[in-house]
Parts: sequence; C-alpha cells; structure tokens
Amino acid sequence: MSDRPAVGERAEHPAYGVLRPVTPTAGVLLADNPSEMTLDGTNTWVLRAPDSEACVIVDPGPDDERHLGLVAAHGPVSTILLTHGHPDHSEGARRFAEMVDAPVYALDPTLRLGSEGLSDGDVLAQAGLEIRVLATPGHTADSLCFWLEHDAPPAILTGDTVLGRGTTVTDDLGPYLDSLRRLAELPPGTAVLPGHGPDLADAGTAARAYLAHREQRLNQVRAALAQLGPDATPRQVVELVYADVDRSLWFAAEWSVRTQLEYLRSL
Repeated sequence: MSDRPAVGERAEHPAYGVLRPVTPTAGVLLADNPSEMTLDGTNTWVLRAPDSEACVIVDPGPDDERHLGLVAAHGPVSTILLTHGHPDHSEGARRFAEMVDAPVYALDPTLRLGSEGLSDGDVLAQAGLEIRVLATPGHTADSLCFWLEHDAPPAILTGDTVLGRGTTVTDDLGPYLDSLRRLAELPPGTAVLPGHGPDLADAGTAARAYLAHREQRLNQVRAALAQLGPDATPRQVVELVYADVDRSLWFAAEWSVRTQLEYLRSL
C-alpha cells in the first residue's frame, strides 16, 4: 500500500489477467483492483522452475472470481504463499485454495489453511525452486519476503515492504527500518518482484533509496515538531509537511506520520 500514489496515472504494466514473464522462474498477473492505495492493482506472482509442471502462487489477491480463475489456469498449484494479511493480497486465498486444492502458507496463523506456518529462515522446496523466507516486519507485523536466492538472476518477492514505485505505509517504523537494512544487504542484481507496481532491477538499491526517503521524512517531522511543539498530532504534522500534496492522500500520509511520531518519541 503506497503513501505516494500517482492518482489517475498508470505505469507501464501488464494488462489485467495476462501473465507477464519477468524472470525465468517468475511471472506476474495483475489483479483488476486499482486504487490510491493499491496503485495499478495487486500483483499475483506465479513461480515455477522451467522444467516444473507445478507452480507456487504468491498473493492470490482479492476475492475476485475472474482473477482467481485466471490465476488457477496457470496451475497445477502446489502451494500458496502470502506476503502479509492485507485483504488486497490475501482475501481470495481461501477460495483459491479450494479451487486448486493447495495449502496456504503464511506467518499469521489466522490466514493459514492447514498447519502450514512460516518463520524466518525457512526454505521451501516447491515447483523445482528453493524459496527462502525472510521476516520483514514493519509494513505489517506479519510481513514476509520470499527470496529466490539461487535463481539466475536472484529475485525477491517483497509484498508491500518495497513497491515498484512510490513508498509504502508502515505499522511500526523501527522494525521496518531494520527490514530495509536487511534487504539493502542482498547480493547486487537481486530483482525486486513487488506486491504493487513494476519489478525493479536491484533490491539493495531500492532499499537504500527507501531508507534515504524515510530519513528525509523523519527530518521533516522533527522540524515540524520544533515548530508545532512536541505534542503535535499526526494531522497537524501532515498539514505542515504535506502541504503541497493532494489532500485526498492525506489519510495515507497521516498513517505514516503517526508511526514516525511513535518512532521518534520512543528514542
């Protein structure tokens, strides 16, 4: 979910429901659920080794019958993975699991179907691939990334932790900054396969840009507190720091500022 969407503007991206190959082992299907928070829509990822019949689906997306049917057509599906529990990524998981008779793996136990839990460092051997689980909390407490570290080139599925454009809102900024630092250390050339927006060439570059953006925003919030006083509300800070931003986006900005204030007040 982005806090800097381009309203009314769509980046170059695949047509809805059309599988676009991105790497030798990953293709993306774009759900038709565009909004200020989802950009062009939610990316559903189809993963499989070139010689594998079965595939892994990451984030089946909203509970939209047409989208889920188009995703299912690229099966058989061995496993369903969720990057986190926001409805635009996970709402369709239960129906999709029933359609393709596959388990759902997630960090949050309320999202799983069966006993398939995930934790940091797990390696899933599915569809001819080795998929390493990285816990990357911050956007949500249950956010995960899935690292195809042995692919050529390597790639990482980042959900909403890193987007294809803009930046993301956070629930807890401290852990989020730690997650970005972790992604910044990935090997050069690790492609980003995000939950929204186009793929990116290098995870380390993207994560470092996010860190720089967050530090810039924190400095702006610090300056706002110096002007408004230490007890300023998120709304007051937004009105000052985001004065040049369309007011229709202030709700997302207020969400981000709230976590920034919590972070600064905890130091």
